[in-house]
Amino acid sequence: MPHRILVADDEPHIREVICFALERAGMDVVTARNGSEALQAFRRSPVSLIVLDIGMPEMDGLEVCRQIRKASDVPILFLSARDDEIDRVLGLEIGGDDYVTKPFSPRELVARVNAVLKRANGALQGKPVVLNHGRVALDADRHAVSFDGTAVDLTGLEFAMMQTFLARPDFVFSREKLMAAAYGPGTYVSDRTIDSHIRNIRAKFAQAGCADIIGTVHGIGFRLGDID
Repeated sequence: MPHRILVADDEPHIREVICFALERAGMDVVTARNGSEALQAFRRSPVSLIVLDIGMPEMDGLEVCRQIRKASDVPILFLSARDDEIDRVLGLEIGGDDYVTKPFSPRELVARVNAVLKRANGALQGKPVVLNHGRVALDADRHAVSFDGTAVDLTGLEFAMMQTFLARPDFVFSREKLMAAAYGPGTYVSDRTIDSHIRNIRAKFAQAGCADIIGTVHGIGFRLGDID
């Protein structure tokens, strides 16, 4: 079955370009012209991923993401008309999986969508399917991770990063290595974006009772914390 993608953007031309590119890549597409329509479309029928413009009328993309994250971890790729790091980081902190800045290459957008879908499906090449370390358990096939039996809801990118940490629990990962593990080779994102994902993971595990899921090794990067 082809992936079904919800594209929400208030600019008709942008919607047409995205739809053409995704359909050419073999995906089914449903569209929304604003935030309210995006929520209605999402609630009406399931989708594999949402391409969500940040600056939309009748509820912006950030608020749409907040509403969706109350009930679903469906992958969300943000679009932003501005190269504004604050918008991008905020979007990732509230549960977005990736972002693309306008103007964008349709080919790049399709590549980002495929990468996010691959992570969401737990298909990270060369990574073990089931990982256990201390009180943390991760099952890639079920896209499930828990601490001491308490489920921790992670986005696709956050899940990919945790899978990377758990596969090598004693290794110190630089931001560049985490970037490659989460986004795939050849993709660049800022250090602040990686730090934003790390903060999200820490906060979610803290809510489950784990206060030290990821440790910082100053001047080098990050490693799995003391979770025995």
